Amino acid sequence: MASVSFLNQFPCKTLSVPQSISKPANFAPNSVKIGPKRIGKSCIRAWEFVQERPSFRVRAAKDDELSPEKEEGPSAAGSSVGAAVVEEVEKLAGPSDVDKLKKPLVDSFCGTDRGLKATRETRAEIVERITQLEAKNPTPAPTEALALLNGKWILKYTSSEGLFPLLSGSILPLLTVEEISQTIYSENSTVQNCVTFSGPLATASVKTNSKFDVRSPKSMQIKLEEGIIGTPQLIDSIEIPEDVEFLGQKIDLTPFKGLINSIQETASSVAKTISSQPPVKFPIPNSKDGSWLLTTYLDEELRISRGEGGSVFVLIKEGSPLLTP
Repeated sequence: MASVSFLNQFPCKTLSVPQSISKPANFAPNSVKIGPKRIGKSCIRAWEFVQERPSFRVRAAKDDELSPEKEEGPSAAGSSVGAAVVEEVEKLAGPSDVDKLKKPLVDSFCGTDRGLKATRETRAEIVERITQLEAKNPTPAPTEALALLNGKWILKYTSSEGLFPLLSGSILPLLTVEEISQTIYSENSTVQNCVTFSGPLATASVKTNSKFDVRSPKSMQIKLEEGIIGTPQLIDSIEIPEDVEFLGQKIDLTPFKGLINSIQETASSVAKTISSQPPVKFPIPNSKDGSWLLTTYLDEELRISRGEGGSVFVLIKEGSPLLTP
């Protein structure tokens, strides 16, 4: 329950000369007249030539498409050509300036625990990279690009100190934050924030549902409506170590495995009973003005947003290769 208040912060052609002209003819001075003479597909006029550009077509096909029995319409062939050309051009061009900034930015989050454990030097480096990326924002009006905003976004870094107690575990000491995400549903102007926790025997989640109103090309107003406490999901199995270290001494757990297994079975039974219950929903009192969210960078896989007080949130869309270390 205490964690709910933290969830809303967030071609040339060679000119050929006819064989009949073997040597230059003799003309009287000032008697040469140069007129148009077409040779092949080239036209010579006043010592200049204009060439007709030959047309060419490229078709990309898989091996099984080369069979004479299989035919495709012109639209399908055109689509294959376009995709193949774009892919080859991207390979030859290499990573874009934006891609060269995104990967190092994401790499700098490593070891920071979403910003909680970032050092002062790391924070300064991250801020500089974020500023450089914001300057190359490919979507100047994010709130008008709802197709890009749609979907589940996973928080990878934040400077919001309001979230740090939650990340550190000081609010819920026995639970670990596994994931913080934000899902945007533009069709009904809804935002769902979710924090997933894991404990010794189960995982659970706390969610908030909000409505958003577009206020400018970059900002939207968020108004909380309700909170949802999800039912715990039982962890399949728990590995019991052979020994543990306590006060500098190793304690053999082998004699206690029977007792531990019995306790685990009882706890699992209780967890299963709880898991069968529906989620608990409760209304959230909200101020009239709600909160504001400013999106300063948006593409198909990365989003940078700023909350009230200037706190920054860097989120990556679910399924993006940027989520893979």
